[in-house]
Amino acid sequence: MNYITFALAKGRLADMTMELLEKIGITCDEMKEKSRKLIFTNEDLKIKFFLSKASDVPTYVEYGAADIGIIGKDTLLEEKRNICETLDLGFGKCRFVVAGKKETAERFNKSNDLRVATKYPNIAKEYFYKKKHQTVEIVKLNGSVELGPIVGLSDVIVDIVETGSTLKENGLEVLAEICPVSARLVVNPVSMKLESERIIKIINGLKSLKAV
Repeated sequence: MNYITFALAKGRLADMTMELLEKIGITCDEMKEKSRKLIFTNEDLKIKFFLSKASDVPTYVEYGAADIGIIGKDTLLEEKRNICETLDLGFGKCRFVVAGKKETAERFNKSNDLRVATKYPNIAKEYFYKKKHQTVEIVKLNGSVELGPIVGLSDVIVDIVETGSTLKENGLEVLAEICPVSARLVVNPVSMKLESERIIKIINGLKSLKAV
């Protein structure tokens, strides 16, 4: 029997995923031990896990290095990979928003010369160009995008927010909501065909937890 390989985003998303998988009998004791290992295996179930940077998970799944990936909807929308999104797992919930200073609200709705700071340039382009039909300048940042409007780099930001407290503490507010975000289970299209029985069993097991 071949291994089924999971690619998980490092951090809280991976921890929450493993808690969920344990409820349907998929465990990996190796992952609970402190080590520098990159790949973890449950030989009895013929399942492997590896942890990667969140933005790389869709790449591993698309190219077949992983059969299954657990990743946020934000990363899926930004990366636009050829993979099958099969299940909303319902955790890691937050929102994609446009945010800025209160006085920017009117310009946001009318202006065609906004500068937008974001970690997600593809999502920002999709929203402003295709949904709002606005021409904007998009500036890619990798760190705290909230700084953009504060220091005058940008008029607004596009980012994910959970509670909005960071925005408020920095004098910013939500100007528009783009879409909800949560953790999703994605599958390599070829793996879905070759290992359909085992993968569908996993998907159905996770679905049964949501129904409880």
